[in-house]
Amino acid sequence: MNPVLLLSVIFGLFLLSGIRVVFEYKRALKFRFGKYIKTLQPGFRWIIPIVETLQVVDIRVITINIVSQEVMTEDNVPCSIDGVVFFRINNPEKAVLEVEEYTFAISQLSQAALRDVCGKVELDTILSNREEMGKNIKAIVELETREWGIDINDVKIKDIQLPENMRRMMANQAEAERSRRARIILAEAEEQAAGKLLDAGRMIDQSPSAIKLRLYQTLANIAAEKNSTILFPFPEEVLPRKRRRKDKSK
Repeated sequence: MNPVLLLSVIFGLFLLSGIRVVFEYKRALKFRFGKYIKTLQPGFRWIIPIVETLQVVDIRVITINIVSQEVMTEDNVPCSIDGVVFFRINNPEKAVLEVEEYTFAISQLSQAALRDVCGKVELDTILSNREEMGKNIKAIVELETREWGIDINDVKIKDIQLPENMRRMMANQAEAERSRRARIILAEAEEQAAGKLLDAGRMIDQSPSAIKLRLYQTLANIAAEKNSTILFPFPEEVLPRKRRRKDKSK
C-alpha cells in the first residue's frame, strides 16, 4: 500500500475523531491534559484527540426528587415527607470544578434542609403551608449552591405520609367540622324561614282577603290530586271580614 495514501487515511481519521457537536441546550468544558482551557459554545467544534477531552453540561432546568424523609414535627408527630427540586446551571465551569457530582450534592442538601425546616413547625403548618415550606427549603439550599454556579428555581413538597392513627383522627376531626357547619347552616335557614313566616302571618292578619286567597291556593293544590275529596266544615262566610267604617258625616 502506498505510504502516502496510508498516512493520508490515518491523518483523515485523526481529524474526524476530533469532531464534536455541542447542542444549543448544552455547554462543553474543554480540558487539555486534564487542565481546564475554556468552555465551548453550541455548534460544530474540533478538539485534539487524546490530548483534549470534553465534559458536557446541560444548562436546562433539571429536576431531582427529594427522597422521602422521616421527620418529627414540633408537636411530636412522625411523618414521611418527600419533594422535588428544580434547578439550572448558570455557570458550567463552577458546577464542574467546584463540586463533585452536583446532582448528588443538591439532593443531599435538599434532604437535610427538608428535615430541618419541617422539624421546626407543627404538622398543621406543614399541611396548610406547603408553598411556604418549599420556599424555606429553597432558601437554605440555594445559599450553598450559589457558590457552585447553580440556581435553585423552586422546591415543592409532593407528599406527606402520616401514621394510620393520625389519619383516622384527622378524618374524624374533618367529619365533625363538616357536621358542625351543616348544623349551623340548617339553623340559619330555619331562623330565616321563621322570620319570613312571621312576616307573612302579620300581613295575612292585617288583610282578611289574603286569608281567602291563601285558602283558594290551598284548595287548588289539593284539587291537583284526582282522588281528593274536599270537605268544608264551615261556610266561607264565617271567615273574618274587614269591617267597613260607616261615614257618619252626611
